[in-house]
Amino acid sequence: MQSREIRINKYIAHNTKYSRREADELIKSGKVKINRQVVSDFSTKVSPEDKVFINGKLVRKKKEWTVLVYHKQKGELVTKKDDRGRKTIYDNLPKRYSHFIPIGRLDYASEGLLLLTDSSEVATILMTSPLERVYYLKIRGSITEAMEDAMKKGLVAEDATKGAHPKSKITSMEFAPFLEYKIIKNAPDFSRLRVTINEGKNRELRRFFGYFDREVTDLKRVEFGGISLDDLKSGKHRFLTKGEYHSLHTYINSTHK
Repeated sequence: MQSREIRINKYIAHNTKYSRREADELIKSGKVKINRQVVSDFSTKVSPEDKVFINGKLVRKKKEWTVLVYHKQKGELVTKKDDRGRKTIYDNLPKRYSHFIPIGRLDYASEGLLLLTDSSEVATILMTSPLERVYYLKIRGSITEAMEDAMKKGLVAEDATKGAHPKSKITSMEFAPFLEYKIIKNAPDFSRLRVTINEGKNRELRRFFGYFDREVTDLKRVEFGGISLDDLKSGKHRFLTKGEYHSLHTYINSTHK
């Protein structure tokens, strides 16, 4: 991957088990040095030639990274802690993965494939990538011609608040055409479909169908970038296969030389 200057907290998160927030606390406590100089400015950047020390110990640059596949359950939050005490994915994952970063999000009511990694750089690359995401959806009501037209051609919604989190500050949204969609059932009460998109915007699918006054009652992601959920049971995790790791490694290296 490309060598470039990055913020000190991101550098620490990428190369150690500390999160960015924990890195900020280390900096605040005067425990972080760059080239033997104590760091006090949170915006300080690290160049490829710099040496970073935490408590006097050299932080060695990580050359390898790991990606974990997790089958997120409904009713779990993709966050470290919840101030309301709700269950998070980290309550279910083994503690040795507590420093892993989620690649994108699935909201509280959604389920399915969630990727996590121990590399902040890999997380950023994949979150912002155009890799395919495949979902199965159940919506309340029928699928109309207008909805199909928007799936084919894209949509600019000035009001994209239906389906959004109540506290979200995003009110409008532009939706790219779906890469694929298949209507499994179309009925007045409930409809089911399989869709493939290559964006990861905030509650994108819930907002898209909400624009047409359709509530998404079930949302399950089954694939991300060629990595499939397959028969992984809900609440369980696995590592990438050799083939999946090779494909992902090739993609990252080819796009971020």
